[in-house]
Amino acid sequence: MDIKHSRFLAHAAPIRDASHALEFLQQVAVADATHNCWAYRHGNEYRSSDDGEPSGTAGRPILAAIDGQGFDRVMVVVTRWYGGIKLGAGGLVRAYGGTAAECLRTAPRDPLVALAQLQILAPFEDLGALHAALAAHLAVKQEETFTADGAIMRVELPADQCDALKTRLRDATRNRVRLHSPSESRTDD
Repeated sequence: MDIKHSRFLAHAAPIRDASHALEFLQQVAVADATHNCWAYRHGNEYRSSDDGEPSGTAGRPILAAIDGQGFDRVMVVVTRWYGGIKLGAGGLVRAYGGTAAECLRTAPRDPLVALAQLQILAPFEDLGALHAALAAHLAVKQEETFTADGAIMRVELPADQCDALKTRLRDATRNRVRLHSPSESRTDD
């Protein structure tokens, strides 16, 4: 985007955490640019930088664009090459915020899915039914150990699939498979 001979370029990426956001900054920051201003949001954690622009004229407008577009777990870097005409504080706010907002408006969105963890205790004869049910309910095996009686497994799956998985396993195994939330205290039957 060109504004009064200054050139603005935005890059955005999903982030896993704050350190991943700063790694992304290192990847896309342009050394010979006048400024590489940025902001990220990851849940309740957020940061921004004006990178030498007047305070509050770059990082905060980028963060406002992230929030305004309803994004989370994202980092936006707006790079500016100065074109010789001063934009003033209001012009900088509009330029940085507008460039970030336009980048996010055209970006593909991946939905955030709430995940849940379950611990599963299954006798050997039910492992086939268990693995079929896990695949059908998008569960990912995190850990599996075997005992003399069967398997103990920790899985992660979309939270909205938990009840359906429990019902399917209850029906398929005559209620022999036991499922527990890791936070639940349990007693072995």
